[in-house]
Amino acid sequence: MIDQFATKATYGQVFAVAQFRAVFAGRLLGVMSDTLRSVALAVLVFDQTGSPLLTAMTMTIGFLPQAAGGLFLAAMADRFSPRTLITTGYALQCAVGLLLAFGHLPVAPSLLLVAAVACLTPVTTGATARVLAAVLTGDTYVLGRSLSYIVAVSAQMVGMAAGGTLVVWLGVERTMLVTAGAHLLASVISRLFLSHTDVVRASGSAVAGGSAVAGGSIVRKTLQGNAALVAAPGVLKLIMVQCLPAAYLAAAGSLLIPYSAQRGFNPTETGILLAATSVGMLIGDVVIGRAFTPATRERLVLPLLLVMGTPSITLVLDLPYPAVTAAYVVTGMGSAYLLGLQRRFLEALPSHLQGQGFALLNTTTMSIQGVGPLVFGVFAEFLPVGLAIALTGVSSVTTTLLLRDVARPRK
Repeated sequence: MIDQFATKATYGQVFAVAQFRAVFAGRLLGVMSDTLRSVALAVLVFDQTGSPLLTAMTMTIGFLPQAAGGLFLAAMADRFSPRTLITTGYALQCAVGLLLAFGHLPVAPSLLLVAAVACLTPVTTGATARVLAAVLTGDTYVLGRSLSYIVAVSAQMVGMAAGGTLVVWLGVERTMLVTAGAHLLASVISRLFLSHTDVVRASGSAVAGGSAVAGGSIVRKTLQGNAALVAAPGVLKLIMVQCLPAAYLAAAGSLLIPYSAQRGFNPTETGILLAATSVGMLIGDVVIGRAFTPATRERLVLPLLLVMGTPSITLVLDLPYPAVTAAYVVTGMGSAYLLGLQRRFLEALPSHLQGQGFALLNTTTMSIQGVGPLVFGVFAEFLPVGLAIALTGVSSVTTTLLLRDVARPRK
């Protein structure tokens, strides 16, 4: 029997799949719009309240609500047509943008509106992952997941960079209109170019029309499905090895502004540092994805995890600025370890819980990324910031060693 994952694919083969191009375009527009909206809303909240705390909350208000969506709504990812879920998700985001542009809402309702729609993010993420698993095979699936990750990082970088400029140029309300228009375009692309698929129940029978409300409430099915996923062999450990290092990476990035202030770096240097991890992620994913075979990528999981954690430890020393920048770039490159886990995670998921499995992964990742900066931020209140950043590296390396069995390729 031929192992499709053993044959190396190319990015060109991935983009040759029409439905992947639709997912890619929608994700690019969606993530960029989400980032732009966060920046614009943060400016609006600061103008109205003058509160740095509320402004900071605004930038992260879309993360923690995803935990609620993943815990109670994720079963929707397997019980409705992916096209329906993705199209509806982008349409709801468009509606939020329009309300923020024209509603002149107070701060609290604005934040609640963004938080409410964020609860559905795990559902649309799971649906998107189902599309990729259905239309991509073998190593094209691994590279497709990599490209999906790359486009999210790139779109966030562009959104952050362009957000401030657009708000100054257009104003908050018109910037919100831009985000609404981009989400509408993503919804239209998804509607036109994604195929309608029936939903398959655990018994194997199809649910016509993609409307699968029978068989129990969404909340109950989600809780049952999450319990089944946690109990499935290997799933929990694979989620942990994908999520925990990401939390340490996010924590190291969240301390850059106080670290730069402590070291006396100027604003331009700080901006470059803030982008360094994302640059490393892009380099790592492209190089590892393009230059190495699938089997080699799986063997590189453990070394890349160590590459991801070790550079941060050096910040316990007062390194010169170029060395600090290089440390963050190399740390970002280590995140390419995820490429070597995509096949194993897909194969570990029960087929009837595939969408919910990816939703649970996304929910756990986003939740832990929200908690990680908070934990190490507390350390930075009592320790030198460089030492707190070094502790993120120590924690990452320790976690890698504890999970080394799951990080190693199967024999």
